[in-house]
Amino acid sequence: MTSLQVHTQGFKPSQLSKPEFRSGKEGISLGIMAGSQSMEILSKVLENQMMETAKMVEEQLDSELCKLEKMDDDELEKLKERRLEALKKAQKQKQEWLSKGHGEYMEIPSEKDFFQEVKDSKNVVCHFYKDSTFRCKIMDKHLTILAKKHLETKFIKLNVEKAPFLTERLRVKVIPTLALVKDGKTKDYVVGFTDLGNTDEFTTEILEWRLGCSEIINYSGNLMEPPIQGQKPKSKFTKVEKKTIRGRGYESDSDDDN
Repeated sequence: MTSLQVHTQGFKPSQLSKPEFRSGKEGISLGIMAGSQSMEILSKVLENQMMETAKMVEEQLDSELCKLEKMDDDELEKLKERRLEALKKAQKQKQEWLSKGHGEYMEIPSEKDFFQEVKDSKNVVCHFYKDSTFRCKIMDKHLTILAKKHLETKFIKLNVEKAPFLTERLRVKVIPTLALVKDGKTKDYVVGFTDLGNTDEFTTEILEWRLGCSEIINYSGNLMEPPIQGQKPKSKFTKVEKKTIRGRGYESDSDDDN
C-alpha cells in the first residue's frame, strides 16, 4: 500500500464540513443589521465628541466668568476703558480709510493719479483694464463687492490706454491684470484668471482668497486651500509669484476678446 493510500484509507466525503450559505433575504437582513449597528456606533461617537466640545466651551466660559468675578471695581473699570479705547481707535481708522476713498471701487483718470493713490494708502489693488475686454467686466463685478467688504484696502481701476508709461514700467501685457501694491511697492500681480481657476465663473470668495495670499487684504479664511463652494470641480488653482509679461501690445486673457 502506498503512502497516499494509507492517508486516505477510511476517508468518507461526507465527513467534510459543509460551508454554510444563507438565503438572499437572510443575507440582506444581516447586512441591514450590520449597517444599522455601524450607524449607531458612529452616532454615539459624534454625540460624545459634541459633548466634549460643549464641555470645553463651558469650561472656558466658566474660567472667564471666574476671572471677571474676582476683579474688583477698579480692574473692571480699566477693562472697560481698554475696550472702549480699542473701539474708538478702530472707528477712527475706519473714518480715515473712508476719507481716502476706501470702501468704493473707483476709476482713476490717469497714471499720475496712480502714484498719489499708492502713496496715500498702505494697501492698493489696481485693476488694469480695457473697455473691449469682456473679462475686465467680470473682474469689475467682484472688485466692487470686495471694496465694500475690505475697507483696509483701496480698490481702483485704470484704463491701460491712458497709462502707457505705467503699464510699460509694470510690464502689464495681459488684460485684465491686478497690481497689488503695499507701502508704495508692487508686491504681486494677478494676471488674467489663471490664479482664479482659469474660468469666467470664479467666485468672489476665490478672488478674495487670492488677494489674501498676497496679504493685500485682511483674510480670515484658510490660506492653505482655496474655498471650493460654488466652484467648478475641475477648476485648477495656482499661487504664483510676481509675474512679468514681455512683448508688445496687450493680450486678452479671454479667447473671445481681441
